[in-house]
Amino acid sequence: MTEIINETKDEERAYYGLSDATVRNVTVDGPADGESAFKECQSISVSDSVFNLRYPFWHNNELKLENCRFGEGCRAPLWYTVDCNISGCRFEGVKALRECSDVTASGSTFLSQEFGWMSQNLTFDNCEFESAYFLFNSSNIKLKDCRLKGKYSFQYTTDLTLENCTLDTKDAFWHCTGAVIRNCTVKGEYLAWYSDSLTFIDCKIIGTQPFCYCTNLKLVNCEMIDTDLAFEYSEVDADIKGSILSVKNPEFGKIVADSYGEIILRDSVRNCRCEIIERKK
Repeated sequence: MTEIINETKDEERAYYGLSDATVRNVTVDGPADGESAFKECQSISVSDSVFNLRYPFWHNNELKLENCRFGEGCRAPLWYTVDCNISGCRFEGVKALRECSDVTASGSTFLSQEFGWMSQNLTFDNCEFESAYFLFNSSNIKLKDCRLKGKYSFQYTTDLTLENCTLDTKDAFWHCTGAVIRNCTVKGEYLAWYSDSLTFIDCKIIGTQPFCYCTNLKLVNCEMIDTDLAFEYSEVDADIKGSILSVKNPEFGKIVADSYGEIILRDSVRNCRCEIIERKK
């Protein structure tokens, strides 16, 4: 196995085609401003290294990244990469992960706009994210003990599982299909419009106009805080702890809550037949 230690490189494709290698304490930065340092690599382990130039890991297989930093100048560091394990890393550049598959990450921070587009088989544990259009059009995703701050998250995602996560993101889960969100706090406006087959269990949901135009929506033992104009034209089965500020023209199903600030059943362009039940005390 090749071992590379204590190097600084800034030329184009500095480690192109490297295979079966251990890389430690390497810096990819400098005036030559070369791109794609580790392009087309196979079975490499990279630790305690710093990257500030563009596109360092494209078309990689069997990649391990540990305790590495990807600075703001490191644009799109991971693309077309398969079988990648990330631990203790920090990413600060745009498009940190795209069109990748079989990626696991733990204890890492991703401050990256447009993170995780068009990827599949992703697992994140105890990670922090700040991103717009987070995980756009990706599939088979698992997040546990993660924190997210962003906008337009999980749009067009499929097969999604979240557990013990905190989300502060508007327009989340739009056009999302097949998700289970358990024991999470979800704060943001216009949650999950046009989604299909979403299940929220033991969650705290905060923000205006959630769950409109949904199909096969299920909420189990959830709280809804400052949620007005909820469930418009949705097919829903909801069991809510506490009060809902207002419910507006839900189309099918059943909603049970302790109380309602207002139930709005007027000015509908659809035949709305959802049961709205106040739980008996």
